[in-house]
Amino acid sequence: MTTMAVETTRTRATEAGAQTDVRRHELAAFLRSRRERITPEQVGLPRGRRRRTPGLRREEVAHLSAVGVTWYTWLEQARDIHVSPQVLDALARALLLDATERTHLFALGGETDPHPESPCPTVTPALRAMLDQLEPMPACIQNSRYDILAYNRTYGRLLCDLDALPREDRNCIWLAFTNDEWRAAVAELPDVTRAMAGKFRASMAEHLAEPAWKALLHRLETASPEFREIWARHEVVAQGGRTKIIRNAHVGTLHLEHTNTWLGPTSGPRLVTYVPVDAESRAGVEKLLRLVRQEEAEAAPAGV
Repeated sequence: MTTMAVETTRTRATEAGAQTDVRRHELAAFLRSRRERITPEQVGLPRGRRRRTPGLRREEVAHLSAVGVTWYTWLEQARDIHVSPQVLDALARALLLDATERTHLFALGGETDPHPESPCPTVTPALRAMLDQLEPMPACIQNSRYDILAYNRTYGRLLCDLDALPREDRNCIWLAFTNDEWRAAVAELPDVTRAMAGKFRASMAEHLAEPAWKALLHRLETASPEFREIWARHEVVAQGGRTKIIRNAHVGTLHLEHTNTWLGPTSGPRLVTYVPVDAESRAGVEKLLRLVRQEEAEAAPAGV
């Protein structure tokens, strides 16, 4: 090999090493920024009184990702360590990355995503407009984990005051087992909670390793002895609609046909509607909407 060829090889190796070093530092900075934006409540962890770290701690991310704390610390310090696709996948799930962020993470890690996912349908302005147009019919958009992603005004007051709840508590199965107002509004509560737990177990079969699912399960088992007892039965229930009786605190008893309309694959987000089955229930949801509008008008600043 000539002297020029040797020098060219060295130059290329140096450039490649420099690029790898830059990528490691970018990966470290990206992980820190994603970690600091997530609250403990979003992943089912207690906040604690002495927390000073913005977002999650390193050891919490390590625990959620099932990796060593020291190893994860080295990763955020841009140490020269190899990151496998499996670990990147676990970190993406633990840090609740969306599709774009996940692609960026794998690019920085220099690996190919082993589970490329199609973009999850988001709550677009068009979907929000549709929810509004469905009023007075109560309607919301949920994912398979029972998180309430968006809702219209009548759904927001159907079972409890959703606007008054922190975002991490706007989850139907969590409310069904822990929120007194929600539980009081549901007729045939034991049958409903049993069915919800069975549907949750059936849906979770495809998400057993995902931190957000495991965190919600842990949160439910910790908070509700009733949930623990039902969960131990290992019952599974398919998704489906049915007529529900709601004892609304503002307008009385409502008979509503519950229907799911999936916005993508059946394991993904769905539009949930509650259609009145009789004239009394139709009048009830119309009255509920009028009450919400009245509250909004009273709360609006003068002149608006």
